[in-house]
Amino acid sequence: MAKPTIITGLDIGTSSIKMLVASKRNGELNLEVIWQGKEPSFGVRRGVIIDIEKTAKILQSLLLRVRAETGQKIDSVHVNIGGSHIFTTYSHGTVAVSRADKKVSKEDVERVIQAAQTFSLPSNNEILDIFPKEFAVDGQSRIKEVVGMQGVRLETEVLVLAGFSPYKNNLTQTVLSSDLQILDIVPSPLASSLAVLTPRQQEIGVALLDIGAGTTELSVFEDGDLVHLAIFPIGSSNITNDIAIGLKTDIDTAERIKIERGCCVFKGKDKKERIETETEGEEDLILSQKTLTKIITARVEEIFEEVKKELKKIQKYELLPAGIVLTGGGSKLPKIVEFAQKDLKLHCRIGKPYNFTGLEDDLSFSTACGLVLRGAGAEKESSFGGDSLAAFKGKFGNAIKKIFRSFSL
Repeated sequence: MAKPTIITGLDIGTSSIKMLVASKRNGELNLEVIWQGKEPSFGVRRGVIIDIEKTAKILQSLLLRVRAETGQKIDSVHVNIGGSHIFTTYSHGTVAVSRADKKVSKEDVERVIQAAQTFSLPSNNEILDIFPKEFAVDGQSRIKEVVGMQGVRLETEVLVLAGFSPYKNNLTQTVLSSDLQILDIVPSPLASSLAVLTPRQQEIGVALLDIGAGTTELSVFEDGDLVHLAIFPIGSSNITNDIAIGLKTDIDTAERIKIERGCCVFKGKDKKERIETETEGEEDLILSQKTLTKIITARVEEIFEEVKKELKKIQKYELLPAGIVLTGGGSKLPKIVEFAQKDLKLHCRIGKPYNFTGLEDDLSFSTACGLVLRGAGAEKESSFGGDSLAAFKGKFGNAIKKIFRSFSL
């Protein structure tokens, strides 16, 4: 029997760094989780690494833990890139069909996608990922699969994900300094979508809202394609800060109150409770549930306002049949689905990682699960544009692997 493939996802977040190690056997759908762990994050601010040395030390600690607890030596990872520096733009490419019989080949598809990448980006920015939206042959547009069609001119419209090069370089140096190879760098919202969205949802129209500690990530899909992505520099840590300020307490007590008593909807009579603070010698706190809910909903409303702006920008506000799927640690807030459904005027639900036994209810591991699925070849099974894109991404991904394996610090 063939040995299972070991795949590792590394999620570098604002509040914690998570590692998920899984194995996959040929022919099996589900992945077996070998190890999962996380450490408090230092050197990361709002999804980007600002202190390489501090972050690398935490990563090395995780690697030591996984080896001590499983005997497994991890030497390569699929890692996420996050932060509000990531943005989307559209680009157009045109090439002449190369074959004498004028049939579009896979090589023509690759060439037209490469042609779509020849455009100017703002200084110090680079392309992170490419998603062909549609192809056109001799002016006939809205074609998804073009290989084998006959024509003279091939065109494509692509959605480009780009980001700030220094932040990507910090990520690369951090991981490589831990003696790891980088197999793939995946924008965080795409990783989360692989873990919690179904191809059917992506086909009929859905938005994924991943609420992390330092950022909230929105990705919108329709007709099987990514149509929009936005990352806001607001997250659940802002809620904790608001509680600390509003209740005039320390940050650790505020975090505990958020986790144990936080809620997005207040109903019934107000209750006041005595809460022990985390600071020695400090008086106990008298907590009003009504006041706490008001503090929390004010920040959640701010996040949802940003979501509304983005959906209106792409004319999808109230127009997504599969609604909005919430995931990430911030979506654990009680009643957040009820609040979101009322505020965003769409069906909302919690998105849990699938294909991972034992992790279905751990929303904070959605990105790590998606990274492992990416490593297991899940992007070939998703609806990000069919066979033409799968062929392109396979070649593009292999090129990326070779580049990062050749890096040295």
